[in-house]
Amino acid sequence: MSDDPVTPNPWAQWRSATPARLALGRAGAGMPTDETLRFGWAHAMARDAIHAALDVDALEATLNAQHWETMRARSRAEDRTTYLRRPDLGRQLDPADVERLSTAAKRDCDVCLVIGDGLSSLAVARHAAPLLAALRSHLPAETRFSPVVIATQARVALADEVGELFGAALSVMLIGERPGLSSPDSLGIYLTHSPKRGRHDAERNCISNVRPEGLPCEAAAFKLAWLMREARHRGLTGVGLKDESDLAVLQQHEAPRPGLPG
Repeated sequence: MSDDPVTPNPWAQWRSATPARLALGRAGAGMPTDETLRFGWAHAMARDAIHAALDVDALEATLNAQHWETMRARSRAEDRTTYLRRPDLGRQLDPADVERLSTAAKRDCDVCLVIGDGLSSLAVARHAAPLLAALRSHLPAETRFSPVVIATQARVALADEVGELFGAALSVMLIGERPGLSSPDSLGIYLTHSPKRGRHDAERNCISNVRPEGLPCEAAAFKLAWLMREARHRGLTGVGLKDESDLAVLQQHEAPRPGLPG
């Protein structure tokens, strides 16, 4: 008879393949102590990801070192509490930033890049700069970028207003996604053709779960670049543009088929 007070779950072998909370086992009628502690730690990480302020200075320094021009902006949500309670304010630029960006805007750029803290500043701090570094290698050298706008208390639609001010053909928003208990640092990417205020979510394409344990930055950059090229070619994003970048990879690596015998 085993002296271990924990009754193992027969699915325990699956834990090596996923960070999901499964096969936790039990101790009597309750959870094992180590699993209870892990749950508390995961919950604290998710909560901190939402409430921690983005270190804009550090992110800006990293982007400048990669030769990105940067600007700062904020939404109309004055603080984190307002941001969480009033999503509509997170979708609108602060009036002072509207005027400032309008003055400094380089009109008719190809791509407007916006980085928003969203619901996980941790995701932005870890993955935004590596994603942009990877993206450059997949786009033509002559691509005209706007300055990278680092926006705080930001929601996805904020990039529509920024893109409109810059007269961009496409807007790309990198934003922290709502954290889960196994993914406090998941980055989301939203692509919109002809961005302007009032765009609907159905008019965007989304690439989700960008992080080493999900979709790595290099793979996400390849998908994003493919969608950007197709969006410019077709003149749209959203439900009318399906991600078929995997087919492009297969076509590139497809071996020539032998001819039929005569």
